[in-house]
Amino acid sequence: MEFLYEYGLFLAKAVTLVVAIVIVVAAIVGAANKQKQGKGHLEIQSLSEQLKDITQYARQVLLDKATLKKLAKQHKKEEKARLKAKAGQRDESPRMFVIDFKGSMDAHEVECLREEITAILCVAEKQDEVLVRLESGGGVVHGYGLAASQLQRIRDKGLKLTVAVDKVAASGGYMMACVADKLLASRFAYIGSIGVLAQLPNFNKVLKKNDIEFEQHTAGEYKRTLTVFGENSDEGREKFKQEIEEIHTLFKDFVHTQRQDMDIDKVATGEYWAAIKAKELGLVDEIMTSDDYILSQYPEREIFAVKYSQKKNVAEKLGLSFASVAERTVMRLWNQTRHWF
Repeated sequence: MEFLYEYGLFLAKAVTLVVAIVIVVAAIVGAANKQKQGKGHLEIQSLSEQLKDITQYARQVLLDKATLKKLAKQHKKEEKARLKAKAGQRDESPRMFVIDFKGSMDAHEVECLREEITAILCVAEKQDEVLVRLESGGGVVHGYGLAASQLQRIRDKGLKLTVAVDKVAASGGYMMACVADKLLASRFAYIGSIGVLAQLPNFNKVLKKNDIEFEQHTAGEYKRTLTVFGENSDEGREKFKQEIEEIHTLFKDFVHTQRQDMDIDKVATGEYWAAIKAKELGLVDEIMTSDDYILSQYPEREIFAVKYSQKKNVAEKLGLSFASVAERTVMRLWNQTRHWF
């Protein structure tokens, strides 16, 4: 038994050493790769060409040779007439740019969104349209506030902005969605949740029970209203609630500015609804999936998908970047005392 005990102790030490070495190496590799990596790259794909390929393939499978030959002849004639009409004229055919935004709690995806929108604004004409396929249940106030401001850039440029919600646009997600000129949603997508949430655990009693003292020093009466480890006061709680109400008022005012025909007091209760009910409340303009909307614009518009991709180093891909994990852990703890949409 003593041998097994000694062997188990040795094995535990060996495993601990190996894990420590792996973490250190991963951190070094992550830091080195982070210095080498570029900002990212922009990808633009023609969805019109993809739809054309799908149509041609389906016809080849389903139609007989005679029908295919007739359709090909008709298409050739129409294309020739189109090119003749455009000869010597500036190409002003309308285009639609499609962006996908799938937001997380910290809304870090806004970094790619801003690049995508900037790229579109550099080339778009007044007759063009931007479609944002949005999916988000909300998150931090400052992150989604910036994301909504990015979408506002499209409207400020004079371009038509359409937002399509296939699954969910709640809280901060709806704050983004309501910026649109036209807001579409699939029948059972979750819409709404115009409210603010703030929560945090408090371990003060646990610390006291174990005779552990916690000190926190601030300059400014309300620098920190509630804490995770300190003893919270009724005054601090009241101030915290006041901050939540103020942010909720800003949220309501913003939504009402974008959708003035809606009874904001009726919908700004923190509730969410299926899109079919949300349409009755004025939260949504039309019940339609993003796929149906894209098809409704084809082939009158040239349709392009715009995506900005950030490069990831090896350590990040393997999830072994110690620095990244530490940073996110600290940010999560800090955000516990922040407000969330």
